[in-house]
Amino acid sequence: MTLRAAVLGGGAWGTALASVLARNGHSVVLWAREPEVVEGVNREHRNPVFLPEVTLPAGLRATDDLPTALEGAELLVNAVPAQFVRSVWERARVTRGDVLVVSASKGIENGSLKLMNQVLEEVLPPVLHPRIAVLSGPSFAAEVARGVPTAVSIACGDPGLAEELQRIFSGPTFRAYTHDDLVGVELGGALKNVIALAAGISDGLGFGHNS
Repeated sequence: MTLRAAVLGGGAWGTALASVLARNGHSVVLWAREPEVVEGVNREHRNPVFLPEVTLPAGLRATDDLPTALEGAELLVNAVPAQFVRSVWERARVTRGDVLVVSASKGIENGSLKLMNQVLEEVLPPVLHPRIAVLSGPSFAAEVARGVPTAVSIACGDPGLAEELQRIFSGPTFRAYTHDDLVGVELGGALKNVIALAAGISDGLGFGHNS
């Protein structure tokens, strides 16, 4: 099954996920704020700002116009930095009730302390709330974009939609596993970097393996 996908967020992670979808045969448009990212993706098949060392699939296109990116899209992927998710999706004004929405942004909104799926529920129409899923896992963007084997989780309240998204994202080097725990997957993605930083500090101070 091939579909039209829009990936919002032209950073390293958004570019990597757009590459995964394009390699799987889907028609993908990457929305980025930076004109140099848009030009680099369209002309040189590279993201010169965030992933300059990776050659991107030829079928991947980019735009800095949000309505153009969203036009006709059946799958919307959120890869916007967590603190900008609300403002970007309020601008998106998504009204269709038949699209799939996957949030891959890692983080918790400052002030409200809401997870990204909760933010999306506040700005998207109620008909789309059951169609919101989250994607997260141990994954470096550059490795995903290069095709290094990677496994992630896709959580959705609807098991059938989770399996559909599993088929859409999974390929020879990118494997998605389904789950129904949106909160657990979101918190895992948000907190892992905090734990990694603490582990690095502990190691740098010479506290040893026990610490």
